[in-house]
Amino acid sequence: MRDTAAVNAASASAAPALERRRRWSAPGWRALRRNRGALAGAVILAAWALAAALAPHIAPYDPIALVGASRQPPSAVHLMGTDLLGRDILSRLIFGARLSLAIGLISVAIGLIAGSFTGLVAGYYGGRADGVLMRLVDAMLAFPGLLLALVVIAALGPGLLNVMLAVGVSSVPLYARLVRGSCLTIREVEYVQAARALGGSDRRVILRHIVPNVLGPLIVLSTLQVGNAILVGSALSYLGMGAQPPTPEWGLMTADGQAYLAGAWWMSTFPGFAIFSAAMAVNLLGDGLRAALDPRSISR
Repeated sequence: MRDTAAVNAASASAAPALERRRRWSAPGWRALRRNRGALAGAVILAAWALAAALAPHIAPYDPIALVGASRQPPSAVHLMGTDLLGRDILSRLIFGARLSLAIGLISVAIGLIAGSFTGLVAGYYGGRADGVLMRLVDAMLAFPGLLLALVVIAALGPGLLNVMLAVGVSSVPLYARLVRGSCLTIREVEYVQAARALGGSDRRVILRHIVPNVLGPLIVLSTLQVGNAILVGSALSYLGMGAQPPTPEWGLMTADGQAYLAGAWWMSTFPGFAIFSAAMAVNLLGDGLRAALDPRSISR
């Protein structure tokens, strides 16, 4: 599914940067505004981002303080109930948004920078550099994303920073393949060939002509990858390899309540719904951006 999203995103990368900016300034924005799913995703994501930013001011309780009885059901005092130790689940969810969104954004930034650099070098220069770098990428693709993240965590040890690094490393092959494929196409376009013939340096050609045409697909893929990073980061915490107690993190909260689903369903249900809503919102927004940046969608 992730490779399909990358291929779809790459379809918009062959047009010149100026023409893409012209499309994005008018028809692209109109297409995005008409996409109700993208707007709904943007609203949900903005709500979580706002909650994360204002967490100390809007959370009713300290996220690690014992403020009630153990496993107290949702009530007027504790809207989402309390966990096994009597901590307020709503407060922990609000503070947990900070960590989950940070995992998504920072890990995507790591994968974006490392993967884009690898793809640019391989696609622009070709030859031996392309062969060596792509064989390394192929070796990484031999592992599923979550398994590769687990390997990195096993080598570095559990912890939030290591989770961000592990999730970022697992996404490097996606960015590398996308950028390389786009670069192979763009470097053969007439205006790029003309810039090279006129004596433009590799650095100038890459920054002025290659990178602007790759930005659209990268924005789409990065948006989609934020949702995947949130899921993988939560899964690692669920397995005990990410955030450690008493950190308020959605995956860890879901794991803490799994043994009490029969009698205290709220302990896992609300954190699970938070993970679902954030990942769904990012994917809806990413799908809307893909359609808005795709000239075939705009023309329809």
